[in-house]
Amino acid sequence: MTDQASPSPPKQTSAAGSGSANGKAAARALRNRRSGGPAATPTCAAVAPSTAGRYRHRLDRAQAEVAKARAYRKGRGSNEGSAGRFEVHEHVAFDDGWSSGQVRFEDLVNRTTTVSEDRAKSVLTFNQSPDLGFDRSVNPYRGCEHGCTYCFARPSHAFMGLSAGLDFETRLFAKYDVARLLEDALRKSNYRVAPIALGTNTDPYQPIERELKLTAAVIDVLDSCNHPTTIVTKSAGILRDLDRLRSMAERGLVQVGISVTTLDSTLSRLMEPRCSSPARRLEAIARLSEAGIPVRVMASPMIPGLNDSELEVILDRCREAGARAASMIPLRLPLEVREVFGDWLRSNFPDRAERVMKQVVSMHGGKVYDASFGDRMRGQGPLAHILRRRFEVACKRLALPAHLPPLRTDRFVRPERPGDQLSLL
Repeated sequence: MTDQASPSPPKQTSAAGSGSANGKAAARALRNRRSGGPAATPTCAAVAPSTAGRYRHRLDRAQAEVAKARAYRKGRGSNEGSAGRFEVHEHVAFDDGWSSGQVRFEDLVNRTTTVSEDRAKSVLTFNQSPDLGFDRSVNPYRGCEHGCTYCFARPSHAFMGLSAGLDFETRLFAKYDVARLLEDALRKSNYRVAPIALGTNTDPYQPIERELKLTAAVIDVLDSCNHPTTIVTKSAGILRDLDRLRSMAERGLVQVGISVTTLDSTLSRLMEPRCSSPARRLEAIARLSEAGIPVRVMASPMIPGLNDSELEVILDRCREAGARAASMIPLRLPLEVREVFGDWLRSNFPDRAERVMKQVVSMHGGKVYDASFGDRMRGQGPLAHILRRRFEVACKRLALPAHLPPLRTDRFVRPERPGDQLSLL
């Protein structure tokens, strides 16, 4: 897969922009530890010295071996995981020690990504949830190679007979006909225009988009008929469509939400292994804003005891980059995500795993997850209230509203098929 060239992020002297330096410092510390030399203390991007100790991530080789033994591998956010919740039987592969030569143990855990066709009959999905700011959406892909361990969309893979663990990250489905099916939906005489959300379930700019360009095809359709759209992503790959998005923004047809969970590149690599680095996401916010595209920073999810202390710094840096609005959601762990995230947490942060999970439970009314409308996105209890107040105070200080200005719907022109009779009006 090839990517269009884009300028490298500018060198920054602040601690928050030194993601690559943090990685080099961590590598030096690990080499010194192995050789018996002095251990360097890794710096943490945009984190005050008093809290820096909370963000020293898996520098201990023994701890890394523990995670490896649990079938975690570089570039993946989960292990095999259990079978989907609708499956009657579960098959577990293991090395029986006979070295038959047919299957290597490494092949059982180092899974390559495969993409299959999702033969959907329609792609425009409608919802009536009072918690969401949109009533329709399009998702070109099922599953997501980003591998975010906290992703609330993981349970959706159970409908394909697959697990919410490694299957969600490696066995992907693409709706190759998404552009044609979307045109068919917009062409219907009873269709009423309203913004279409992209990236509401899985990221529309995940790595396979470089080659398949299905999201780009969707944007082409929306642009050609002047249809408003909102895009949510945590990938700098959105910059590949910058010119098209700039044109749509000039007509008031597009808004973008960039998810920034942490400014610490080490934590980001562990928690969301195939996403763009925090520095690249800040660059994406800056370039989109410079192009006149309204951008909202999404500081989500906030995980107590892991990344919640970065909330104000994330908002500060994103406001400096050009974000015009902000949102925040505490960690949600629906269905299988509880097992996936809990196992990842115990493998990578055994010293605080129990404490983090207790705080998550306290933020959802004594449950790991409460799906009640109104509460699932905000949380309950003192910790959730404090987190919400911190967010509100920071947004007021930075003049970051909760919503961007509404998009225009009066420009919409119904798409026509080749050969259709021309309209007289």
